[in-house]
Amino acid sequence: MHHGRNIFLAGLVCLLASCGSETPKARPIGEAFVGPASLPLRTDLSTRSQTVAVLKHGERLEVLQVRRRFLKVRNMGGTEGWVDGRNLLSSRQMEGIQQTRSRAGAMPSQGRATVYDALNVHTEPNRQSPSPFQIPPGGSAEVLARLVAPRVPYHSALAGIVPPPRPRARKSKSAKGKAAKSSSSEQKPEFEPPPMPPAPKLPEDWREMSRSELPDNNPSVKMDDWTLVRLPDRKAGWVLTRMLVMAIPDEVAHYAEGKRITSYFPLGEVVDEGVKKNHWLWTTLSHSLENYDFDSFRVFIYNVRRHRYETAYIEREVKGYYPVLLKTVQVTEGRKTLDLPGFTLITENDEAQRFRRTFVFQGYRVRMVQKEAVEKEPGRLNDFSAPSPSPPSPPPDASLWSRIRLLLTRR
Repeated sequence: MHHGRNIFLAGLVCLLASCGSETPKARPIGEAFVGPASLPLRTDLSTRSQTVAVLKHGERLEVLQVRRRFLKVRNMGGTEGWVDGRNLLSSRQMEGIQQTRSRAGAMPSQGRATVYDALNVHTEPNRQSPSPFQIPPGGSAEVLARLVAPRVPYHSALAGIVPPPRPRARKSKSAKGKAAKSSSSEQKPEFEPPPMPPAPKLPEDWREMSRSELPDNNPSVKMDDWTLVRLPDRKAGWVLTRMLVMAIPDEVAHYAEGKRITSYFPLGEVVDEGVKKNHWLWTTLSHSLENYDFDSFRVFIYNVRRHRYETAYIEREVKGYYPVLLKTVQVTEGRKTLDLPGFTLITENDEAQRFRRTFVFQGYRVRMVQKEAVEKEPGRLNDFSAPSPSPPSPPPDASLWSRIRLLLTRR
């Protein structure tokens, strides 16, 4: 009887000892979210170390430790490992991505663009920012907005993920050291030093000698042209504009003559020998890195009798801005009121005044029927050069994220 009781007590003691030997989990010092579509979680800082898990975009992580730009994190399953902090997003950035996606869903499309090779879709207009999505080779996306941004190093959201360390208290000098220093400074020399000689006179051409040309420490920063796109699954993000090709038919696209097509819209269709042909409106831009979205717009009609496209209307050397919109325009002719296809666009004159102009497409003729002034919105992306995304001291202009939100809101 006693022998069985002793065995039971010994087993209970071993069980309690084994439970108490578990290592307590480290307390998190912050939270972060995965930026790329997939991110390996490694056992050590080296890229050759073993991968213990593959994290997915948007997955929540607990930050445990920081070493320079690397972070030790723990996922919700309890797996711990190291990742590059540049691939993580803060909660504020995740909210910004969700807001961009929801607002971009309501923005009017400026046309569909295709890609030849796989194209990364970034969370911010920066080459090094996380790219959670990708347009596959031959895939397409809708063009929504455009932005010219500086090509600067990307700074991760580490400052928003991990609180800054507390400053260390400086050790005060001992009273003995202070007393010794004060006593040594109060000692007077045994003999007085001779008087200082008079200073030499300045040369007559000292002003010319003092002039010097300072080197230019602020070389020009390279810029990139970015486009906000909407994917078929309604996700949104930023891509390099030069990687996009507008999906307008080649028989019309070759009239661009080397200019970039920035938007296009069908205005109607005709049938030529059983084949449907569209009339087209497009906008083009002669040079990249401009603060406006197009400098020319043109209407093509398909001539059934001549079996070719011809220009019905064109304007060059303008400063135009998104969005370009198709609309039905009511036109009164005599006692009749007609509903005709038309479009509106925004242009700027030499005095920097902007106007929303409405055109009607009737038969093979295009004419302007309305022109109204619009206010220049200060939060629009292309009205200012984009500031650096680095966290220190915000500039007086609106931040990049706030300007993006204002652009999405105005749509």
